[in-house]
Amino acid sequence: MDVPKEQITALLDNNLFSSAQLLGSFLVSSSTVNAETSPHLKAENLILLGDALFRDREYRRAILTYKQALQYYKIIPKQNSTTSRSSLSASNRSSSPNSFNISAINENEVKFKIASCHFALGETKVALVEMEGIPSKARNLQMSLLMAKLYRNTKHNRGAVTCYRECLRQCPYVFEAIIALAELGASAKDIISLFPQTPNRSGRALSDHNDSSRWLQRYVEAQCCIASNDYKGGLELFTELLQRFPNNIHILLEMAKVEAIIGKNDEAVMNFEKVRSIDPYVVTYMDEYAMLLKMKSDYSKLNKLVHDLLSIDPTRPEVFVALSVLWERKDERGALSYAEKSIKIDERHIPGYIMKGNLLLSLKRPEAAVMAFRGAQELRADLRSYQGLVHSYLACSKVKEGLYAAREAMKAMPQSAKALKLVGDVHASNSGGREKAKKFYESALRLEPGYLGAALALAELHVIEGRNGDAVSLLERYLKDWADDSLHVKLAQVFAATNMLQDSLSHYQSALRINPQNEAAKKGLERLEKQMKGVDPDAPEEEEENDVEDADGDQEETDLL
Repeated sequence: MDVPKEQITALLDNNLFSSAQLLGSFLVSSSTVNAETSPHLKAENLILLGDALFRDREYRRAILTYKQALQYYKIIPKQNSTTSRSSLSASNRSSSPNSFNISAINENEVKFKIASCHFALGETKVALVEMEGIPSKARNLQMSLLMAKLYRNTKHNRGAVTCYRECLRQCPYVFEAIIALAELGASAKDIISLFPQTPNRSGRALSDHNDSSRWLQRYVEAQCCIASNDYKGGLELFTELLQRFPNNIHILLEMAKVEAIIGKNDEAVMNFEKVRSIDPYVVTYMDEYAMLLKMKSDYSKLNKLVHDLLSIDPTRPEVFVALSVLWERKDERGALSYAEKSIKIDERHIPGYIMKGNLLLSLKRPEAAVMAFRGAQELRADLRSYQGLVHSYLACSKVKEGLYAAREAMKAMPQSAKALKLVGDVHASNSGGREKAKKFYESALRLEPGYLGAALALAELHVIEGRNGDAVSLLERYLKDWADDSLHVKLAQVFAATNMLQDSLSHYQSALRINPQNEAAKKGLERLEKQMKGVDPDAPEEEEENDVEDADGDQEETDLL
């Protein structure tokens, strides 16, 4: 033969994909291989070229080349085909598109490679059709995992569960399958029961309660806790695992993500910073970190984080969410386009939906925000998607729907003070429900005494009902234990409303000492200065720009509650 096949295999093994692709073009066009008399050779050559194209991310060309190979495969005489199948079975080689030692052709492997190309192009349904052409008994681990992902992406959850379970039967360390099954509602006991019972090198089955496998079982239990909204239980299990695997980046990231969801912002920031100190090139969950930095008004760190992420991999959805967070202060519509881009890259990227929903709420588009938060909930219902959904419904004046969503959250998280507060928020939205709201806020504070969100909401309720003294007492009690800028801002607002301007000034200044970037404190102070000069702060301004700023200030005050 003019072009030896082992040379293209050597190029591929050395990741020289462009050269492999060019050599492959010589291989398939060689006049020494007659397609009519040697269709099996032609098919094998085309598969090699297809593999080179796949590795070079030329997925469309790879699909075409693989399909041409299948056409030649179909005209191989039956005897040759049988021989090819048996020789392949004996070699037991991998079905990955990255495997190149082709001594024979297996139609199922080629179909898998075609499906992998479609999956890489985001063509889920086409990939699924291709994979369904492979008999279930012929699927190996890689095929089962791809099949599971395709089923899940097309919302065929029952099929996804079956395929993920098959993955764990073959190998208990397929973490993607563990996490997915937990999110799809499987119990820890059910997942652990799938682990192979065959003895390992020590002669014991993996599912035995020995020390070497106990950590994996704890990991399964942690993921199942998080998936069922038992955040406290999940964090306790992850903390236990971290003692055995100190500085484990994956566990630190999982903990930080959960802490961000439940509002343990300081702990989450600390864990994210620890991850970046261990490995500054991690992109996973860094959009969650970006949201926390914005909440803390730490814009210098936020700028650096976004700059770092863009230099690491500008194609990841996390990067576009982080960009959205950064741009929110400057241009909310621009920020929205970045959030939408993150979803376009990965339709299952939950922070993209959360960010999009929050921006739409801020842009006074609550109906569209409902759709964004629903999108997040369909993927995985967590506290933030419930919060966004409730606030969106209230902004639409759909109190009944808001109450239903809040009660859903309470059922899903019966031990969550934040879920109780959500129900309180709905009742507080109308004058007839304020007494109920008060009870829910107080229950939330009994369950979690340090929950400032409930304290601020209860203080606002006191103010609305004219109990300014109760509001001040409550806030001052919390200030003894928590030096928080939001508490100072709320106290300043209460004092300003009761014409105690000097006290109000003192608390606005305290808030800005804690957080110089607190926009509510800045605008409140500006308003207070007008009051102290005897100017009506609510008098209409001549310039339109000031009207816009006041509207923004109102929105920020609402966010504080």
